[in-house]
Amino acid sequence: MSPGKKRAMIRRDHPKLSISQQCKLVQLSRSGFYYTPTGINPDTLAMMNEIDRVFTKYPFFGSRQIAAYLRWEGKTVGRHRVRRLMARMGLEAIYKRPRTSQPHPQHPIFPYLLRKKKIDRPNQVWCADITFIPVKRGFLYLVAIMDWATRKVLSWRLSNTMHADFCVDALKEAIAKFGPPEIMNTDHGSQLTGLAWITSLTEAGVRISMDGRGRYMDNIFIERLWRSLKQEAAYLEEIQDGFQARRVISNWMAFYNTERPHSSLERRTPKEAYWRGRDQKLAA
Repeated sequence: MSPGKKRAMIRRDHPKLSISQQCKLVQLSRSGFYYTPTGINPDTLAMMNEIDRVFTKYPFFGSRQIAAYLRWEGKTVGRHRVRRLMARMGLEAIYKRPRTSQPHPQHPIFPYLLRKKKIDRPNQVWCADITFIPVKRGFLYLVAIMDWATRKVLSWRLSNTMHADFCVDALKEAIAKFGPPEIMNTDHGSQLTGLAWITSLTEAGVRISMDGRGRYMDNIFIERLWRSLKQEAAYLEEIQDGFQARRVISNWMAFYNTERPHSSLERRTPKEAYWRGRDQKLAA
């Protein structure tokens, strides 16, 4: 049976079975259920793609600057529309500014633990973030779990919604494969401050760190990952659907982890740096 037919059998409003249970019954991964991109007006989607392109190039631009840049390029758009679409895409300019909004009252906020901290070994600190991936008739969200010291991407997931499940799935996969980190650092996004995410970390004995709102340097390495992924893969292909998106991202992540040396890692790849560091720790 094709994945499309399996997805058609699953009911979001089933009175007794959760989506996860239904996916197991039809032998479809839960992430596979979400591979159909969110439908959206083509003009709006085109504008979201333009906003994402500019934001990826200039992540310190806010809605006013992005609107002005697009108008300079000859595209008619107002600041308020840009601001609404940026909110829908989960984009926020990465510059230091006063906090103007309160976090979700039911979501705990943790202090930033990495200030002046030397981070030099695998599994000392992980970070996580979510980005927007455009496809032909909609868009998807991508989450990645990264080891801070070695830049290795430990796991990732795609979803067509901003529900926290796909983030928690990626986190659990990373912990199962590599063991828990000492510290997990994220921003204040609701998917990364919700009960399921926090519970998964605390049960694994992980200390939780949350960066300052709008602070680019607090999560800089994963921001660089998104920029490279989009410029080197996502923007070079007209991705048709979630299945193609998964294939494109999987191929690029494999290249990034195993074939792309980093000057900051003494010209090692993230995979080499990660396992070399793990071996050194075991030998100490």
